Amino acid sequence: MNIFNRILCATLPVGLGILYSGPSWSAEAAPDDIDEIIVTGSPLSVTSRENLTGISVLTGEELAQRLNGSLGETLKSEPGISSTFFGPGASRPLIRGQGGNRIRILDNGIGSIDASAASPDHAGSVEPAQAKRIEIVRGSGLLRYGSSGSGGIINVIDGRIPDRAVDGLYRGSARIALSSVDNGYEGAIGSDFALGSTPTGDFVLHLDASTRKTKDYDIPDFAESAILRASEEEEGEGHDEEEETRDILANSATQTSSVAAGLSYIGSQSFFGVAIKSIGATYGIPGGHEHHEEEGEDHDHEEEEEEGGVTIELEQTRFDVNSRFELDTAWLDTLSISGGYADYTHKELEGDGAIGTVFANKGWEARAEIVQSATAHWQAAHGIQFSRREFSAIGEEAFVPPTISKLVGIFSFHEWGLGDWHVEAAGRYEHNSHTNETANTTLDFNGISLSAGVDYHISEDMSLAGSLYRTERAPTSEELFSNGPHLATNQFEVGDVSLGNETALGAEISLRYRTDTAHFTFNLFNIDYQDYIYERVTGTEQDGLAVYQFTATDAVFKGFELDAEKQVGSLGAFDISVDASLEYVKATLDIQDLDGLGDMPLPRIPPLGFSFGVSAATDTLNLRAELEHSSAKDSISLGELPTEGYTLVNVFAGYDITDDITLRVSVHNLTDQDARQHTSFLKDLVPLPGRNFRFNVAARF
Repeated sequence: MNIFNRILCATLPVGLGILYSGPSWSAEAAPDDIDEIIVTGSPLSVTSRENLTGISVLTGEELAQRLNGSLGETLKSEPGISSTFFGPGASRPLIRGQGGNRIRILDNGIGSIDASAASPDHAGSVEPAQAKRIEIVRGSGLLRYGSSGSGGIINVIDGRIPDRAVDGLYRGSARIALSSVDNGYEGAIGSDFALGSTPTGDFVLHLDASTRKTKDYDIPDFAESAILRASEEEEGEGHDEEEETRDILANSATQTSSVAAGLSYIGSQSFFGVAIKSIGATYGIPGGHEHHEEEGEDHDHEEEEEEGGVTIELEQTRFDVNSRFELDTAWLDTLSISGGYADYTHKELEGDGAIGTVFANKGWEARAEIVQSATAHWQAAHGIQFSRREFSAIGEEAFVPPTISKLVGIFSFHEWGLGDWHVEAAGRYEHNSHTNETANTTLDFNGISLSAGVDYHISEDMSLAGSLYRTERAPTSEELFSNGPHLATNQFEVGDVSLGNETALGAEISLRYRTDTAHFTFNLFNIDYQDYIYERVTGTEQDGLAVYQFTATDAVFKGFELDAEKQVGSLGAFDISVDASLEYVKATLDIQDLDGLGDMPLPRIPPLGFSFGVSAATDTLNLRAELEHSSAKDSISLGELPTEGYTLVNVFAGYDITDDITLRVSVHNLTDQDARQHTSFLKDLVPLPGRNFRFNVAARF
């Protein structure tokens, strides 16, 4: 029995043990509404109970507890989610071990239109400071949002285009936060104002702003991992501990600010709104991210280190529009139209302040969706999507030539309700084109993606869902046209213009149980890829960097997520609940490993992880303690080192001073553990922060 099967056999008892332990509570202590609508994934009004693929929703108190400076660090405690962690300034989410251009990051339902998928050192323009709700859809989310979401979808909803009227003159919220590990502070404020009414609707103005600043953060010990230090010593490289970086991680400071304004007209059967947002960020790249000199040039490493590391400055100005019209005809129910345009610039500054590389991305995306009026058993929705992006990189790290990418997608969703059975089917046709402006060549790709699934309600509280999908992802401009040094990952990347569509055949089974006092979710998945595109180590060097060639071969991703929570009783005035999660993913390429014993593991795949938490709550006080464990990672790919496991202890406390003011205090990494994420390119140079005290005051008005 292989490790996957052994872990799987141990999974269900863990969740069921939590689910059925202890006495039940009354319905008065019910969790969040079990019938909440999931807006991401399907254009139909699908609830959390009816969604056929694995979903997670962060909102309310849970989002407030997890809120961090980047989207990746905010979400990485969710089952099946990890992060790239290229330092605190750049951390992008991974879903089931997949990231980059296989994960679609949405800003209120429209793509982020930045350069974060091009490199792990590029921060995203979608950040969680003003988030009201974050939805994560695993599986075949691309049927609605495009082939760049083949691994999953993350949608950050911040409400900057209001879609409901204001009760009174205004509503809003504000937050001030402090953190000890980096001497950081954060402030955010947002409000909706009633501007006036007409006989048919209301005008609502939204304004928000946020700012965050942190210094270099504290680390438990050395910046270099013990495994890397031992490896260097074996190769004869000595260490002078007095000169090594320890206690504080150099060049890890960050600074971010954003402002936004939106205006909506909200009628009884429709709404239309527009918004503008501007975000700017400056952050360091820790871990010695220095540029390499060309052959024949002298390279004074000590002088370069004295100058300081690379700093990144990014700016984005973004315009969005969103609308929804209730048609209420015999055939058509609603029409939704949305779109966004963004102008994004990303500058990499050397230690002396000189500009090394400038990345620019101008683009727009538009989509329209129409929902048919439901019949007794059938409902359907259809949509069309367009996008265009102009991407360029100028400077020392211009590994991708200027390109223009266009997309046209047409999709159709159908669902049938047949008693205890809920059936879905969907299809998408997509046309992608990439124009290499340097070579004046255009490559075109056409893809068809299909999915089908069924959800059966075993009882009022339990359901079993299964889905099958076949998806096609067009290669990206980076995979096709790269030809240059990618210094963030210490690679010389070479694209392949002969690449074709990447095809995935996936299957997923979900078992869900939910009552007023408990819930249990188990997702099991298997994805077989044909022509999976990855970066192959060639064994050669260019400009002092190892050459990596974008190549297509077959690959398999399989794994599971388990999430369970049970309200177990009372202790004095406190209501007590326990929760646990377990996640595992195995990803292999159809080539022999180093020992010739099996398929090659893909690099930077997250190890087995689990968490366990205990919460206690009264009407005004919330307490929580949790353990987060990441197992050691010994099954590694070419160019990787093993990663030691770690266990983090986190504690949280929240107190409602009044109905509208909440004080939160938390300690992350209570034991000051040296922790490194295997999913990070920099895991042997950049540990996670040490012990961190956080203070947060939030107010609603």
